[in-house]
Amino acid sequence: MLALRGSFVALVTPFRKASPGRHRYGGALDQPALRKLVRWQLAQGTDGLVPCGTTGEGATLSSEEAQLATRICAEESASFAKKHGGPRRPVITGCGSNSTAHTIENVRRAKEAGADAALVVSPYYNKPTQEGIYQHYKAIAEATGFPLIVYNIPARTGSKIEAPTIARLADLEPIVGLKESTGSLDEVQEVIRLCGDRIEVYSGDDALTLPIMAVGGVGVISVAANAIPKQSAEMARAALAGDWTTARRLHYDMLPFGRVLFLETNPIPIKAAMAMMGYCRDELRLPMLPMSEAPRARLRSVMQQFGLV
Repeated sequence: MLALRGSFVALVTPFRKASPGRHRYGGALDQPALRKLVRWQLAQGTDGLVPCGTTGEGATLSSEEAQLATRICAEESASFAKKHGGPRRPVITGCGSNSTAHTIENVRRAKEAGADAALVVSPYYNKPTQEGIYQHYKAIAEATGFPLIVYNIPARTGSKIEAPTIARLADLEPIVGLKESTGSLDEVQEVIRLCGDRIEVYSGDDALTLPIMAVGGVGVISVAANAIPKQSAEMARAALAGDWTTARRLHYDMLPFGRVLFLETNPIPIKAAMAMMGYCRDELRLPMLPMSEAPRARLRSVMQQFGLV
């Protein structure tokens, strides 16, 4: 069984230049660039790959594109393990939507493409009740039987999954983890208090990874790891090993970079950063636009300090 602990990179999705027709509002999936990025991530020691999530602009990917991105990640992970030895790094595909039926189809597609688990955001826009949220995940779990990581990010969805609801979800066998992006350490502690070891908790915010792991979390699904995968993985491993001196040092070293990645809405800054590093074009799909000039200058300055450009 693949371990789902450590630093998992919330991958950006590289696009080719926009063209008339289907991709006039954002380029097509750049398959060679995605393969290059994934190979580098694996070589740098990242513990797992998370395509098609918030950072990967999953909301604007077609079902076919998401399945293709998943397949590329799974193929590259298998190839790397075969070439270098050791276990294959897991692939966790973003599959959530505000339609239960559509989400089930997304999870099935991800499984077919070689994913090891699905990251499923709480239904957005609809603003369901806590019972509605519970029944949404229960239906997905029963229909797919596939490992699911619940994604709680109320700033994006408009509704929060309350800790008692997460505790109920933890009783469903396919639900194995929670990506915690409420921004509240108090909320994380209540979840862990109620759930114990029935569910693995991952930070969804780079700045809170260390404190979340200190109270019982097991890793991070990281935006910053796109650009600094080695440091993110080393910090998570140190925390898992109880080496808090090393973990704290790495946490504070990475903190300035993590902060500039939210000068504008994610994934705008990290896409700009990865373009500066040569791993993709600085191209997003509408309604997202490239980073504006003043924040871009701040981002570049911090990246220069980190030796990334």
